[in-house]
Amino acid sequence: MDILSNLAVGFGAAATPLNLGFCLIGVMLGTAIGVLPGIGPIATIAMLLPITYGAPPLGALIMLAGIYYGAQYGGSTTAILVNLPGESSSVVTCLDGYQMARKGRAGAALSIAAVGSLIAGVAGTIVIAGFAPMLARVSDKFLSPEYCALMTFGLVAAVVLAHGSAIKAIAMVFLGLLLGIVGTDVQSGVVRYTFGIPELYDGIDFVPLAIGLFGLSEIMRNLDQSAIERQVRHVVGSLWPTREEVRQAWPAVLRGTGLGTVLGILPGGGAVLSSFASYVLEKRISRTPERFGTGAPEGVAGPESANNAAAQTSFIPLLTLGIPSNPVMALMMGAMMIQGIAPGTAVITDRPELFWGMTASMFIGNLMLIIINLPLIGIWVRMLQVPYRILFPCILVLCCVGSYSAQLSATLVIMLAVFALLGYVFVKLGCEGAPFILGFVLGPLMEENLRRSLVLSGGNPVIFVERPISLALLLASLALIALIVMPRFRRTREQAFQE
Repeated sequence: MDILSNLAVGFGAAATPLNLGFCLIGVMLGTAIGVLPGIGPIATIAMLLPITYGAPPLGALIMLAGIYYGAQYGGSTTAILVNLPGESSSVVTCLDGYQMARKGRAGAALSIAAVGSLIAGVAGTIVIAGFAPMLARVSDKFLSPEYCALMTFGLVAAVVLAHGSAIKAIAMVFLGLLLGIVGTDVQSGVVRYTFGIPELYDGIDFVPLAIGLFGLSEIMRNLDQSAIERQVRHVVGSLWPTREEVRQAWPAVLRGTGLGTVLGILPGGGAVLSSFASYVLEKRISRTPERFGTGAPEGVAGPESANNAAAQTSFIPLLTLGIPSNPVMALMMGAMMIQGIAPGTAVITDRPELFWGMTASMFIGNLMLIIINLPLIGIWVRMLQVPYRILFPCILVLCCVGSYSAQLSATLVIMLAVFALLGYVFVKLGCEGAPFILGFVLGPLMEENLRRSLVLSGGNPVIFVERPISLALLLASLALIALIVMPRFRRTREQAFQE
């Protein structure tokens, strides 16, 4: 009954006209950037961070969350109709979704993806409502040693689950940690790594870093590629799947929902990993794996359900422990800090209307998405015809204005350019930005909890192994490090990402 009463409070907060408007804007923007290849939710949320300064806290977070899970819906549209994933988590949807479209079943593929996403989104939100308060009660036992150990585990997991070379991922984590501690040390007042630049005394601003790393660098990467023809050659037709397609798809929806729910909670997990894992699972357990890649409904239903379930449950570590599990959650954490909200247990206990309002808005947002996606498919198809040469100047102006408006300082625009160039270099070197942004966000928090732990123990590091939860998290981190050092596991990991 507590959950029902809390959800009633949440719906009361989320169902106001203003917050319903923020939810609609978020899911519409999410669908749009999911449809348009080359932008993505990370870049969009980064660019919209400055807007949250003047918005109410709950409305701002509802909008940003809607962009994230809305992009999971929109990405399937281009994957099915154009064989071009609008969002990275929709890459595997191209394999069977586009083949279904070639067979004249584009409408059925879109319906399977939308309904599967709705079921997974609602299920993931139910998990948030039921599981997050329990995890929050456990987190009451967390002190600084546990938080420090948990952040260590999160960064190690981000390395293991990062694409490409583990060495590069480790380097990105350490680079993020180093940049995260630039500025004035709160405890000693010593200025660190500022090179005499007064604008860096307060540290590197999160807004230009996020926009440059994920927004402008994405523009540079897309301009570096040849133009892609985005013509829709397949008639959508009837949206109703056949009885046989439903029979094949619904077990995949359930499996994808369960898999995505679990992987979304894990540090370093998220929508992309969940969709790939779901596709591999469906292909492995199928009695006719040769159908995959030729238009199997399971190849659409499983990944689309998994990525949406993961998008919902990835909020759990952020809202209960204050730990972002992926780059999008790191940006959400930045938005909460901009609003003066400390992510963690206090959100549930001190700001229940905020936590339960966000949870209730996910139910509302998923219902909005199923309504606006299928009936408005013609509008989304027309958006595919917009040339990128028209899009990128608009995105560039939005990035620069957003960075400048954060503090009304031209220095932030210079920072934006520096991090855009850095992000472009990362892409060219094959380095993923996710470990970097997680290291940047968690670095100051990790240092603070490390120092606090050593103060409590009088400088004795044994405090980290004396406490059971801290010891368990450190042992889990060592186990992950041992795995990644093993040549056999490294080969399996590389083969999995190549697949």
